[in-house]
Amino acid sequence: MGIISTEIQLSNPRNRTLRPLTVKALADTGALHLCIPEHIAIQLELEELYKREVTTADGGRHLCPYVGPVEVKFENRGCFTGALVLGNEILLGAVPMEDMDILLSPARQAVIVNPESPNIPMSIAKGVIP
Repeated sequence: MGIISTEIQLSNPRNRTLRPLTVKALADTGALHLCIPEHIAIQLELEELYKREVTTADGGRHLCPYVGPVEVKFENRGCFTGALVLGNEILLGAVPMEDMDILLSPARQAVIVNPESPNIPMSIAKGVIP
């Protein structure tokens, strides 16, 4: 599977006077979180909530600001999450993708809405019993 990018909208739900940003994001199920560059955090006036130690793909460890909340929208889906301020591109990780019930389609090389729940995101709120 190649690199899959998609368009998402990011906004600050604490400050609705700021315009949402429509941005290109790299979708990566190997990453957990939403990662944003510093200039996006500044534009959205996102508050630093914590510091997180993050291991990147090259094995390096970095202390990064964790900001939020961030509202993420994709097509007819949305979620609220935090974001790591890291790197120079936007990375859409597994946690916000699961929250919005969106999938990666290798055949289409695209991010898609879950075809089993096209109108309303599905979620699991129970444990799996063996």
